[in-house]
Amino acid sequence: MRIANDELSVEISPLGAELQSITGADGAEWLWHGDETFWKGRAPLLFPVVGKSPAGHVSIAGERFPMAPHGFTRTAVFAPLIADKTRCSFVLSDTEATRQSFPFAFALTVTHALEGRTLATEVVIENRDAVPMPFGFGFHPALRWPLPGSEGRLHRVTLESGGAPEMRRVDGEGLLRRGHIYPSPFVKGVLEPRHAHFAEDAMIFPDGAGPGLVFSAEGGRRVRCGSENLPDLALWTKPDAPFLCIEPWHGTAPEAGTGDALEDRPNTILLPPGETARFAMQMTFD
Repeated sequence: MRIANDELSVEISPLGAELQSITGADGAEWLWHGDETFWKGRAPLLFPVVGKSPAGHVSIAGERFPMAPHGFTRTAVFAPLIADKTRCSFVLSDTEATRQSFPFAFALTVTHALEGRTLATEVVIENRDAVPMPFGFGFHPALRWPLPGSEGRLHRVTLESGGAPEMRRVDGEGLLRRGHIYPSPFVKGVLEPRHAHFAEDAMIFPDGAGPGLVFSAEGGRRVRCGSENLPDLALWTKPDAPFLCIEPWHGTAPEAGTGDALEDRPNTILLPPGETARFAMQMTFD
């Protein structure tokens, strides 16, 4: 599916309701193209967990269920709801397959909309079950690094908060290293990303990054990323890969050694029956 205006053209797949391309009016492609040499993803949605789970399982109400890294949403086919020139919506409801790993009735609705140079994505998750529903959610867009036409330029990630949030890392199993908190790589809100930053996987900031940042090339292109109801932030890429993932999350992998209960993971949401939770991310391309 394609939406477009005078500034941007965006392609979306019903598989995962995932962005496939973000192209400017000048033909510049902003989104990573999913080359399997590095990583076949582009901008998956993460649900009902963010990150990996101990031994690939979660426990819910004392029962163990298999759970893929970042959940099952990115491999699920969404049903289209609305489509016009600048806006489209998709929905994923629970199925027999989803209930094998997440035993809840739910609906996850995704809306992608364009306004000027901004692509806004809204996700609404509804608990259609009779009991509280624990889950995490996150965005995972991969932007080209270097940014289009910015080869050889210094790049920066600038937190609008100006902060220097503490950092967490994952271990070899993809779980947060228990008790390990690392100094912030940000200096007065600014990070000049290098591939060496990602030698130990993602940089995870559970608190203090704030809801807005700018990924920019010196004297060149920039992307402003904003988020709503997503207190965690991760930055990630593969070794020497030409993309940078900017990932606002609500929830993370558990700390190593703390068990596999889904409701005990950091920043897990416990959504009451019949209620909804809303998350949003905006990207403005200049």
